Parts: sequence; C-alpha cells; structure tokens
Amino acid sequence: MRKALVRPALLLASSLLLCFQALASEAGWRQIRIPGAAPDDAPTVVALYYPTQAPARATAMGPFTVRAAIQAAPEDKVKGLILLSHGLGGTELGHSSLAEALARDGYLVAALRHPGDNWQDGSLLKKGAAAYFGERPRQASRVIDALLQDPLWKDRIARDERGYRIGALGHSAGGYTVLALAGGQADLSRITTHCTSERAADPIFCGVNRGDAPPASLLPSLRDPRVRAVVSMAPAGVPFTASSLAQVRVPTRIYEAERDRFLVPRFHAEWVASNMPAAELRRIPNAWHFAFMDTPSMPIQTPDGNIADDPPGFDRQVFLARLGREIQDFFDKALSGEARPQ
Repeated sequence: MRKALVRPALLLASSLLLCFQALASEAGWRQIRIPGAAPDDAPTVVALYYPTQAPARATAMGPFTVRAAIQAAPEDKVKGLILLSHGLGGTELGHSSLAEALARDGYLVAALRHPGDNWQDGSLLKKGAAAYFGERPRQASRVIDALLQDPLWKDRIARDERGYRIGALGHSAGGYTVLALAGGQADLSRITTHCTSERAADPIFCGVNRGDAPPASLLPSLRDPRVRAVVSMAPAGVPFTASSLAQVRVPTRIYEAERDRFLVPRFHAEWVASNMPAAELRRIPNAWHFAFMDTPSMPIQTPDGNIADDPPGFDRQVFLARLGREIQDFFDKALSGEARPQ
C-alpha cells in the first residue's frame, strides 16, 4: 500500500514542478519616450524590461545585444519598479544583462537614456557641474513620475503600506545619480578641493570634471522619497558631503571595482561607503571600471581605454551572471521590508 501511495505523490510533485517551470517569466522589452520638462526639451528615451510569458530571443541593438521578447505583453503584476541610470556618455542598453535578470525575477526595469549625457549627446556636461550633477537625478525622478501615471504600468507595480516598491540601480555617474535619489547631497566645491590636491592620483575624474565650482556650490537635495533601496556600482562619490551621506537610511549596496582607474575607489566608492551607516560595500577583485557593463560587440573608446577590455583572468560574463543574482536578492529583501533602514 505504501508503494501505491508513492507513485501518485511523485507524479503530483512532477506536475507541480512542470507547472512552476511553465509559469517562469522571460524578459520582455519595449521602448517609450517621455516628454521633456519644458516644451523645447528633448524627450527621455527609456528602455523597459519586464516579466513576460513570451519567448525571448537575442536582438542586436548597436554594439549591445538585448535578450528579450520585443514588444511582448507584460505580466499582470510586477514585484516593483527599478530605475536604471547609465554612466557618463552611456546608453540605456549597456546594462541589459542586469536589467533582463531583474525582469525575469519579476521586476519592471526602466533604463533611461539621460538627455544631454549619452553616446549621442554630451551637451549636459558642457553646461557645467551644477547642471550636470543637478539635472541627472531630476531626469531619473521624472521617469518615475511618468511610469506611476502610465495606465499600462501604474496598476501593475507592487505597492504596500509604504507606497510603491521602487529601487534604483546605477553605474559610474549613474551611481552618483541613484545615491542622490537616496539623499546624498553634492557640494561642487569638493570637486575643486579634491582635484587641486589629488589630480595625479585621480586623473580621469579630474580630467572630465575640471573642478571649477560655481559661486553656489551646494546643490539642493535631490532626494526622491519614493526610492526605497539603492545599488550603486563604481559611483562618482567625490561631490557628496559626508553629512548628507550620514543621513541616508534606505538600504544601500555599493560595489567597487578593485582596479578602477576611472573612479579610483578610495576617493569614490570607499569614501561614500565609509560615510553611510546604512551602506554595504562589496569589492570586486581584479575588476576595471566597466566590468559592470555588458561587453560591446565593437570597440568603444573612453579616457580609460576600450569598454570591452578586462584585466587578464577576469571573466566578465561569469561576473555579470553572479551580479544579476546578487542584485535580485538585494532588491527582493530590501523592497519587501526584510532589509529595514537603520
């Protein structure tokens, strides 16, 4: 009789497993355009990655490849909204593997192409440090505004007693951007002071940011209280005041690339983490600055060389697969309330 019961139980377990696998999500992808803040402003292009039941396929988009179901129907509900901010002169497609991992895990990821600071248009930096460090977080907040008003998405995004479940993920200047959304406040005179004394030790940052602070050096707080968790990868950290970082209480994880020459960790990622009581710092051994980006199919030159290059012995594909799982786990815990602010 015991044997007779075992077989039906095994069949039931197998059926449940097959059902679960059938319901597992793929990543969907579509592009939207959000009107600028003023009538003459350029629109913000946003790549949306989201869970879907449609089969994914690889699609080359310029030098990057998106592995998703293009224009597929989204799931009825998503676990939360993750804002994704690229680095200086970057693209909304440069972190597709991380965005796709989050989408398969059930999140809506909004990867914006920062107006005036992308591979096609570098006009924002030419307007000066105040415009650059001030406008980037505002652009990100406007994307959140738009999605929370969008009939297709606003009722799909999970919420609880604290409101919508929203996180932010950024790399390099995008790392600065998401930390500003969390409450970090920039004093641009810190760039002047830093580059006067440390230009030789941090030459790429000080070459891009000449350190000429405007008369009004302290930017207003650009904190977005809707952002409840932040992952900042190899951030530009010099502009932040220590006192504002000490007040950040949302769960925050900071990644540093051990061999980063673009944003030298002791001045940026490590300095930020040392002043943030709520932050967790993770160092990636033997990694350069662009380890957090997908590997492009063609050379893309920067002041620190080709984005596609890695130090000998560093496997970017393996690292990004692991990083995607880690970031999923972080946002799952932080946005569900398991990782409470300190």
